[in-house]
Amino acid sequence: MLGGSLFIALTRFILSIIGIIIFYVLISTPRFDIKKTIQFYSFFTVAASMLLGVWYIKDWKSCVRIGPFTAYISFIIFAIFMSSGSLFLSIYKLALDFYLLALFMVGGIEISVIFFDRSIWADIIVRIILIIIIAYFINKYLKETIKAFSIYVEEELDWFSAAVMIVSLFFGIGYILSPRHENTPFRLFQIGMNFFLTGTLQILIYRLYLHIGKEQEYQKENQLMHMNHRLLERQMEILDESVASSRRICHDIRHHNTVIAEFAQRGQYKELLQYLKEYEKITNIEVNKFICANTAVNNILSAYTRKAEKENINVTMDVELERKFPIPNIDLVTILSNAYENAIYGCMEVLKHEEKECFINIFIKRKKNKLVICCRNTCQAETEIMHGQPKPEFTGGVGVSSIVKTAEKYGGEYDFKNDNGIFVFRLIMNIPQ
Repeated sequence: MLGGSLFIALTRFILSIIGIIIFYVLISTPRFDIKKTIQFYSFFTVAASMLLGVWYIKDWKSCVRIGPFTAYISFIIFAIFMSSGSLFLSIYKLALDFYLLALFMVGGIEISVIFFDRSIWADIIVRIILIIIIAYFINKYLKETIKAFSIYVEEELDWFSAAVMIVSLFFGIGYILSPRHENTPFRLFQIGMNFFLTGTLQILIYRLYLHIGKEQEYQKENQLMHMNHRLLERQMEILDESVASSRRICHDIRHHNTVIAEFAQRGQYKELLQYLKEYEKITNIEVNKFICANTAVNNILSAYTRKAEKENINVTMDVELERKFPIPNIDLVTILSNAYENAIYGCMEVLKHEEKECFINIFIKRKKNKLVICCRNTCQAETEIMHGQPKPEFTGGVGVSSIVKTAEKYGGEYDFKNDNGIFVFRLIMNIPQ
């Protein structure tokens, strides 16, 4: 430690606190808005400085020995409160924060000792320069990637791995910050190696979870591609059916005209009316059922309903959607097609193992500024829910992540459950104004 008066000691302490606050704000997500965040951190800095100043006057030796350590422990608790992230994610970011603290503190001290004959002001100036350089580097190159990394860590990190990782990091940082009085090349080598090893550990962890997260993103993109492929197949089925129906009508129209003309020439008007009624019934069967006014939703539900009925699945629907709905059709179709296909898959799995009457019930309605969707279907009794979602083997492997991703886009709240062999999917989404 370099010596100094109360003013110098507080200056160095306040500088260290400001440094770790700046770094932590840059890499974390604050719980409060900018104004409140600045107020809270300013209050902490002032309060910690005043208490440390009083301690420094009363008992200089104990303050120098354990004062900063006590202040940093207090900062850890305060920073966790100020962050909106999970506990382990906040502690990991604090470990990175304290590594950067060690970097500018040790850097300032060593440069002062080696090049400026232990000058206190050289230590302070070097710390300020290092804080500015590190903050600039984080803001320009790491800020956005750390945000993405944070999402991946929250999704993938387990408690045991987090605990081992954080303990390892803090032990390394604690060893770096531990005071040493000898001034030898070997000591500098030790400091350098500790910085290198601890920094390498940080980078490896960072790249590991970044890779895991990107792999998950690739899987989701792959699922979206499969979903789009299935949607195109359904649209092609609708188109093919329409074309086949049109060809059949064009082919048969000549025969119908001949029959109608024959009835008219013979004056058999009752028989003609009966023939026209029968013809109307046939044409009505071949036309898509009217489910709702929204064309895209009507078509996709019609296509999947025909598929379900071919598998002897009883389908009932209560759907009310206007033609021009505020939520884009592609998002509505994404949710409904995946939910419907998963429901059909669930029923077909039941029919493979037992003769049972399967059903699908779909409810879609607008409630003020909310869209309510509920899909109930027969499913296997052993269908399991993990992390709030059905396991892939019970849904055909795809679809659920697309539903969740689209629902979250509109602040949706969703729920999946197995109600004694009846699978229930419920979703409430905000409708854009």
